[in-house]
Amino acid sequence: MDIVNMPILQVLLLSIMFLAVFVEVKTGGTGAGIMLGIVAAGVFWGSQYVKGTVDLFQIALFLGGILCIIIEMLLPTIGLLAGVGVAAMLYSVVLALGGNMAAVSVLVISLMAAIAIFALLVNQLPSSRLWKKFVLKDQSTSKRGYISAVEESHLVGQQGTVLTELRPSGSALIDGHPVDVVSEGAFIQKGEKIKVVSVNGSRVVVRRLELPE
Repeated sequence: MDIVNMPILQVLLLSIMFLAVFVEVKTGGTGAGIMLGIVAAGVFWGSQYVKGTVDLFQIALFLGGILCIIIEMLLPTIGLLAGVGVAAMLYSVVLALGGNMAAVSVLVISLMAAIAIFALLVNQLPSSRLWKKFVLKDQSTSKRGYISAVEESHLVGQQGTVLTELRPSGSALIDGHPVDVVSEGAFIQKGEKIKVVSVNGSRVVVRRLELPE
């Protein structure tokens, strides 16, 4: 078992374990890669147990994390169980490796290697319901009723009447329609005449209209 306890082989075994979890989350438990992950987990935890660096509690903690992820894939929850499961797995692995900074380093390297390999495979794998919770697929398109603010540049130069007091924002009747406007900074009373001086996106800036004497 000594050869299994070499850091490079520990990194390899952990990478396979993490990759198996990622694949299962992505595919929704289709079994893709799970057997390899089980073998890697068995070799890793078995070797650590024989070596005496882990106890049944740490193994149970790791298995409990896997159980949380499985439940998350089967039930329509918000992803909380998956987060708890991943945290439990990571914590149990750190404890199994000694609970020190060297253990954290091995864990980080293994996790990054698994993520890199998973990134290469992600487009080739089918998506599960759990995976879709973490990846936004919807788009706010005009076909689905989403529109951005329309810039009403045609209002520049037009005159209107203040409907509500501008302090400095309010409403004014322009071209026969109520429009949300903002004054250049001055207070303008209700009923006064105004003129649109600029339009920036949905911001319509008006000025008090100076009437000739």
